[in-house]
Amino acid sequence: MSDHITLVGNIVGDLEQRATRGGGSVAAFRLAVGERKLDRERGEWVDAHTNYYSISVFGELGANALRSLHKGERVVLSGRLRLREWETETKRGVSADVVADAIGHDLRWGTTRFERTPKPNAQAGTAGVGGTGNDGAPSEAAWSVPGASPEPAGVVVGVGAGSGAEAVSPADETPF
Repeated sequence: MSDHITLVGNIVGDLEQRATRGGGSVAAFRLAVGERKLDRERGEWVDAHTNYYSISVFGELGANALRSLHKGERVVLSGRLRLREWETETKRGVSADVVADAIGHDLRWGTTRFERTPKPNAQAGTAGVGGTGNDGAPSEAAWSVPGASPEPAGVVVGVGAGSGAEAVSPADETPF
């Protein structure tokens, strides 16, 4: 069983590219999540306990992580936690492993620039999946959820505070 967890911490070392048994790509790194407390006697913040997590990032998310993340950067990560017991001849312990479902820079400490990953079959000037429209902007299909079935032409599924998703016409659509 694994629990869903959100972590905010610093990348401890360089990201490593590893491979699964099936040949898939995995990004692996360690994340330090520290606690800071106010020392009232000294009137300053001090570092308290730090937890370390082994992070694995699979697939396209892992490939993007390898290109985007670096040692020392602060990130926000959401994923599935698994505690694993281990033992050697001299020690016993528990390792906290996380498989990341989403990851990005913590914008409280800096800025970042988003750059869409080009699709292998993307062709400039086409309105196909991953392509661009005649105005050079990404087509509607380029912003779709991977693996989602396309909606019929002229119908946009709205997600909001209502009782559920509802079909609206493109004229009723707002960007927020």
